[in-house]
Amino acid sequence: MRRDEPAVLAEGLAKSYGGTAAVVDFSLRVEVGETVGVLGTNGAGKTTSVEMVAGLRAPDRGTVRVLGLEPRTDRARVRQVLGVQLQESHLHGSLRVSELVDLYRTFYPDPRPADELLDLVQLTEQRRTRFERLSGGQQQRLSVALALVGRPRVVILDELTTGLDPKARRRMWGTVQTLQAEGVSVLLVSHAMEEVEQLCHRIVLVDAGRVAYLGTAAGLRERFGGTSLEEAFVRVTGTEPEEAG
Repeated sequence: MRRDEPAVLAEGLAKSYGGTAAVVDFSLRVEVGETVGVLGTNGAGKTTSVEMVAGLRAPDRGTVRVLGLEPRTDRARVRQVLGVQLQESHLHGSLRVSELVDLYRTFYPDPRPADELLDLVQLTEQRRTRFERLSGGQQQRLSVALALVGRPRVVILDELTTGLDPKARRRMWGTVQTLQAEGVSVLLVSHAMEEVEQLCHRIVLVDAGRVAYLGTAAGLRERFGGTSLEEAFVRVTGTEPEEAG
């Protein structure tokens, strides 16, 4: 990686399914240590875009690099520097929290200590609980812990706080702030406007598979006469943002 290499560089990504375009043109640059929020309505192409960045889906066209690596051809190397938390976790229901953490720790040469991970996502008291017995919010927090096991330098968090109560949501914000303090680059997909304003240096607003805006939250508000971020979102997309909880 060159000294001036961005953490993430996506250029002209596009993806269609059965003739229907999910992403038409997604381009984004995330600098090292930067947190960028990805906003958009349901079906706008947010998740497909970040899955292409992560190498989980092959783009029909366009290029992507994570710390200078191509996620699909450099898959093994990318796994050592990129952590991904998706909206839904598909983990073995009979395994306990501690067993899942210990399993994932074997995949990396220098994993975070298990106790540190569980404390980071406030699951220490649930360490002996089977995955199938966790609440939806606890399963979400465990998936974040597993994304952070390998001390990644870039993290993708897709709907980080969906299903969490306000107290747990703010605790997860603290987890992101810890990553920021460590210099980790974060790509945060979210419906929560307050979350984005609190945590993100910049935002990318995706509408109908295209980047409709890329810049600061304040810049988006100013473009629409100093309105709130929610009002600016509605003016760009024509749709109210979904509830975060």
